[in-house]
This record gives sequence, structure tokens and C-alpha cells, in this order.
Amino acid sequence: MSDGAPPEFTPAEELRTTEVDLGGLVNVLATHLYSTPLVALRELVQNAHDSHTRRLLEDPDGDHRPLIRVRADAARRTVAIEDTGAGLTEPEIHSYLATVGTGYTRMLRELTGNQELIGAFGLGFLSAFSVADEVTVTTTSHREPGLGHRYRSRGGEQYQVEPVPARPRPGTVVELALKAEHGHLADEDVLRDVLGRYCVLLSVPVHVGEDERPVNSVEVPWRGRPEGDPYAARMRFAAAFGRRFEPLTAFPVEPVEGATDAVGLLWVQDGGSYGSSDNRDLAVYLRGMLLAEDARDLLPRWAGFIGGVVESDRLTPTASREDLQRDEHYHALRKALADAIVDGLYETARLRPAAWRRILTRHGNDLLGAALCDERLFTLLADDVPVPTSQGDLTAGALRAAGGGAVHVALGSGGGFEEMLYRAMRVPIARGDRYAVLPFLHRYAELRGCRVVELGSERGNRELFRDPERPLPEHEAAWLAGALADPGEQLVPARFDPPGLPLVLVPDREAELKARIEDDQADARIPSAALRLARAFTARTDGGVRARLYLNLASPAVRDLLAAYRAGHTGSATAAGLLRSIKVIMAAASSGPSEGDLTAALAGIGTAVSALTAAVPAGLPEVPDSPGALTEEP
Repeated sequence: MSDGAPPEFTPAEELRTTEVDLGGLVNVLATHLYSTPLVALRELVQNAHDSHTRRLLEDPDGDHRPLIRVRADAARRTVAIEDTGAGLTEPEIHSYLATVGTGYTRMLRELTGNQELIGAFGLGFLSAFSVADEVTVTTTSHREPGLGHRYRSRGGEQYQVEPVPARPRPGTVVELALKAEHGHLADEDVLRDVLGRYCVLLSVPVHVGEDERPVNSVEVPWRGRPEGDPYAARMRFAAAFGRRFEPLTAFPVEPVEGATDAVGLLWVQDGGSYGSSDNRDLAVYLRGMLLAEDARDLLPRWAGFIGGVVESDRLTPTASREDLQRDEHYHALRKALADAIVDGLYETARLRPAAWRRILTRHGNDLLGAALCDERLFTLLADDVPVPTSQGDLTAGALRAAGGGAVHVALGSGGGFEEMLYRAMRVPIARGDRYAVLPFLHRYAELRGCRVVELGSERGNRELFRDPERPLPEHEAAWLAGALADPGEQLVPARFDPPGLPLVLVPDREAELKARIEDDQADARIPSAALRLARAFTARTDGGVRARLYLNLASPAVRDLLAAYRAGHTGSATAAGLLRSIKVIMAAASSGPSEGDLTAALAGIGTAVSALTAAVPAGLPEVPDSPGALTEEP
């Protein structure tokens, strides 16, 4: 068919029924549907919760005291999940417990519209076979309180049901005889830890062993009115739930009319972050039960410092109930969370200055990048976020004020003569090699109407290194280049501050980039798209000039050197050699590789000193080889 639709059956064709390998299907669903065996505990506690909700719907006036209790027996290697819910009749065991894909919970929710029921696919019970060799279910229905039934199955493919004495109260016990490799689950401390996270938002109390205090007794600040200060309640919840990092501040997630019903809490984590690090930590609950432990993709990529918990009735789970379908509700929640973070940071900056200072100090690097991703954040952070500089972390405003209305940025990592120059200038220089610093400062300059001076770029260097009042004669420039510059270095006569610094070696950053991307291994290290863009950028330089040696004609030392050369003084070559050796030594102090011979430079200093002091004035004593060799005359 031209439209690609499947052909219709004709009456002459024989219709056949698809065969199902039940054993294989059970194995796939029980063993491979879930990513971790811990999900079995979640699914069975979820079933117990739905059993309570079902009983309230079917018997609203009955004597019902909701309770879920989970017990472990390490000696027998068993875990039992007990509830006081609706229980099951024998026909219900066959129809719902032992029929794959058929769930009473889903049917009941469709009939009643009750959104507190969690189950959806009729697959959760199968998860028990991912951790247990044998599963036993003992149950009494509230509809038949005088009858009891026991279901027993090994592997889930075959089962048997037998009558047993009725339970004292309606409800169900599911007992798992754990497989050897999952025996660690028969530990009450493990159960408290796991269920404390899975069930923290459930309305039915969940107890472990004989504990009187349920694992889900934590006060949920967005449900009802918390006792005392609402902010303090938020911080208590964040501290209890955010196990990896201390919360610095916490702010609410609220429903957005026409978009999402999600509620919850977000907090800024006191976790180490730098640039591209990603400590996003978001848990999503569906109708009170943990659905996704790590739903970080719901948070903006720039929010690597945010943790949180949200719950919603509208999100659609996958069959394993460990992830969310990327539907319109998912995307609406993503936008709502981004807005909640921005609003929360504004609230913190306005109402909680101490917390705001801690956030800026702890996450300044991340916030630089975040500000570039969201215009509202840039407006908030432009004058507050710290920028790494040669004088420590400073705000962009402080950089501008110290630079006389210009923001100075070093494109390299500093060191050597560059670092000496920046210190001598007594102007803080932003570290342009750090994450997001350069684009942030360019955006700041646009906002505040100031200049950015990029030290290390040709344009920035022209502002810093001014042209001399008179150009040097070609023969003098050639002599200086031969005496001071190494291969790949271009001598540039200039004037700059301070006068005491005779010369500065500035690497050509574009040439450095060109050399890196044209390395034989670049194709393997850098994605092809990025490699093409980088090569297009560096095509304007041939890479022949690796660094520029700026000679300060305002320096007394350089003026004296040139005067000696013009007068034909024999010491001019020696003095030039001394300057060259100093250049090499200072270049070796930089963070990048040094092209000069450091050993030869050190020897050159000794040679120059010897040459300059060869003629010792008459009457002065010679310096002895050892301190004790010189004695006074009696």
C-alpha cells in the first residue's frame, strides 16, 4: 500500500493466535524489567498501600486502621510485607495476583477516579520473583473475613492456592524466601534505609520490624501547615533527605495553573562544584511513592548545585516505574522547576543575605555559567557573583572600578613575565581561562557599557603595549631581536607600565590553539564539529609566531642598553645576554612549557656577571673562595 499502512485481513485468510512462552515472559519481566532488586520492596509496599486505599473506597465506614509493617529474618533469609488493607478473595488471587498485566488497582482508579492509587500495569507483583526463590501470600479479604487463602509459587510460572485459617484482621502478608545473592535484604537496617527513601511521602505509616516510629514520619513541609517557621521546616526536610550534601537554602515548588500539578522542595547543596560538574539530585514521587531516584534531567543543565524532591499525579511512568515518559507533563515540569530555581535564588538574595553569600562563595563558578543560560539569572548575578582574578575572587564591578572603567582579562593561565606584569600593573586581571569567565565579562560589559581588555589577544595587547614615540632603526631592532628573541618569538618595541620591567614575553594564544588542534591526536580527542569550528577560527594565523617579546623602550635599562650599543660599548652584548637569560628564567616560571634552555640561561647570568665585574678597581680585596679565607690585618 502506498501510504505504508498494514494490509487488512481477507476472509479467506486463517487467523491464528499468538503463542506466549509464559516461562520466558515471567523471566524477562521479573528479572530484566527492573534495574535493581530493591524495586521489589517498593512494588510490594506500593501494593500494600493500594490495598489500604481500596479498602477505604469499598468500606468507608468500616473499622480500618491503616498499617504496613515489613519484617526481616536473617536466619531464614526472608522478608515479609504485611498490611491491614482490603485483602484478596480466592477469585481475586486468580484474576489479579496470578494474571500478568491485569491489575485491580488500575481498574479501580479508572472506575472511581481516585488518584491516591499508585499501581498501573499489573506487573509489580512479578518483581518479587527477581529477588525470591519462593513467594508466599497469605490473605483474608474484608469481604470474607472468615476465610483465609494462601498462594505459593516458585519462579512465578506455576502456583497453588490453598485454604488456611483466616487472619485475625483482614489484610495480606507477602513473604519472600530470598535468593542467596539477595540475602542482604533480610536486614532491618537495610530495610529502614531503603524504605525511608521510597516511602517518605506515603500517607499510610510504614514500620520496620517492631519499631513504633514509622520510617515515613518526616514532616513534609508542602503538605498542610508545618509547625513553627515554614523555612525552618523546609531546611529540616532538605537536611533529612539530601544525604550527600548540607543544604544552604531551600525553596518551594508550587503548582502552575494549566501546566503542572507538581509540588515539592528544591535546595542549594553545599557540594563541591566547578564549571561542568553535575551534582543535580532530584527524586520524583508519583502519588506518594518514589518513582525516579535520579531524575536530574528534569533540572536545568546549569543547575549542578541543586537537589530536591517533587511529587505529581500527572506524570506518566514507564512500565518498570523507574523513569518517566517524556510527554507534555514532563516538559511542563521541567520549565516549572527552572522557574522555581530562579525565583528561589531571587528570594534568597532578597531575604536571606547570609545564605546568599554562602551560595556565591561555594558555587560562584557554576553561577557564572548559569547566568549565561538564563537572562533573569544574569540580571540577579551580574554585580554579585565572584570572578576569579589575579587578586582573588572579585565581582565584575570591582574589576571595572580597579581597571579605570575597563575589565582586564588574561586569556592564558598566567605565570612568568605575564604574571609579573599583572602584579606590577596593580590592576586585578580576570582569569579568562576559567569556566565561563570570558563570556560572562563580555555580557557584563554590554550591560554596564564598559570595555573588556583581553590580555594575550592582539587587540588587547595593543591597548596595553603602546607604540614607541619614535620607531627603532631597522639595524637596532635587528640587533635586539638577535640578542633577545628565540626562534618563534617576534620582537615588538613598545612602551608600557611599569618602566622598571624591561621586557615581557606574551604567548600567542591563537597559535597555541592552532598547535593543539593540529596535533596528530586531535581528531581522536575533539569531536569533529568542534574541531571544524576551531580550525576555522585559527585559519587566520599561520602559527609561525608563537610569542611576542615586548621590549619596553620606556625602561631605563633598555635605554642604557641601546645607548651602549650605539656607542659601540663592548659591554652591550653582555648586558643583552643578561636580559635574555632573565627572560628565559621568567618564562620557565610560567605554567606552560618553556622553549628556552634554562640551564644555559642560568650559566649566562654567571657569565654576564663575570664579564661585567672582570675589571676590579685597584685597592679592593678579591672575594675569597670561602667565608673563612679572609682575615683582617693585625
